[in-house]
Amino acid sequence: MAALDEMARELAAARPTSAVPPGTAPDALTVTSTPRTVRTGLTEYRLVAVPVRVGDDPDGLFVVATDRSAELAGLTRTYVLYSVIGMLTLVVVGGVSWHAVGRLLAPIRLLRDTARRVTESDLSERIEVTGHDDLSDLARTVNAMLDRLQRAFGSQRELLDDAGHELRTPLTIVRGHLELLDPHDPDDVRATQALALDELDRMHRLVDDLVTLATAERPDFVRPAATDVGRLTDDVHDKARGLGARRWVVAARADVTVLLDEQRITQAWLQLLANAVRFSAEGTTVRIGSEVSGDRLLLWVRDEGPGVPPDQVPLIFERFHRGQADRTAHGAGLGLPIVAAIAAAHRGTVRVEQPPAGHRPAGVFVLDLPARRCVPLDDPTARSHRDTRVDLDTDPSGGRSFLDADLVEHR
Repeated sequence: MAALDEMARELAAARPTSAVPPGTAPDALTVTSTPRTVRTGLTEYRLVAVPVRVGDDPDGLFVVATDRSAELAGLTRTYVLYSVIGMLTLVVVGGVSWHAVGRLLAPIRLLRDTARRVTESDLSERIEVTGHDDLSDLARTVNAMLDRLQRAFGSQRELLDDAGHELRTPLTIVRGHLELLDPHDPDDVRATQALALDELDRMHRLVDDLVTLATAERPDFVRPAATDVGRLTDDVHDKARGLGARRWVVAARADVTVLLDEQRITQAWLQLLANAVRFSAEGTTVRIGSEVSGDRLLLWVRDEGPGVPPDQVPLIFERFHRGQADRTAHGAGLGLPIVAAIAAAHRGTVRVEQPPAGHRPAGVFVLDLPARRCVPLDDPTARSHRDTRVDLDTDPSGGRSFLDADLVEHR
């Protein structure tokens, strides 16, 4: 306050000499000074001293002062508090954003790392996917692409391995006979020529089978179309009669129209019939049939051969596996794998059925396919029934006609 008193005295001494004109009202005030700043060792003041004259007293002085440092200290504390809160908010928001963006970009980093690890010899790497956002969908799409690439590369490697394995034997046979050929012996030349042609035919069939298996994973391997299953059954029966001297019987016929690739199914069905000829005796009966069970189409073959031993069932659909009862050495063991590939391309299966206990042995193979868009034919009598056959569908007791021991034949 001493500073304020001193400042007041200075202002009083320095006040202007002009006075309030006579006749001014007693409460009139005359402002003659401007604000000033006073600093002390402790604080800073902002004041204004205004000389006034009230009535006849010329020594009046009106002083207003405020502690400027105290006022600014409050504002400073407010600004500092806001600044600290703002910085903390930025840090928290930045941390949360970094964590959220990191989680969003995690599939991309995984995709990058997986792509780096994928090589031509190892396509087994996959991206671990969690969630259902767009990046997760991208990761699933990349995994599906890697699956397709792995299947394609695997199919190519299997084709090369199988071809190298199976072609080595006939090439060795032909080479050995050519090396021992006596060009001056006509009989030896003719015998060697016949053997070489026979081995070349076998290699040709083998290459065709391998190409079929190699293309089985392609989307266009099968081309489903509306197919009359009854007519297909009759057509396969007609073609099968040229496979061998057997008694061919159509034991069941499904008079429906379904979606399937007629050519591929004919190929698979004839392969099963060729197997039946290979494993059955001349003059025995081979039955074929088609029937619908629920939403499944069953195409089957039953012979009177020794059947398939239970321990051999898991092996017969593997490449280059040949049954123990195989009567010919010309097979490469690719027929049933081709049948399985055709069934799988139709989203179906091929299986071996064992006859009921106590019945005679038989080889029973069943193509189990989805009966998509199954439509009963309006006029089943319109189809020509030319050959010996049995009109059996699903057994009322829940069995299947291909497992019936005694089939009543109608001519």
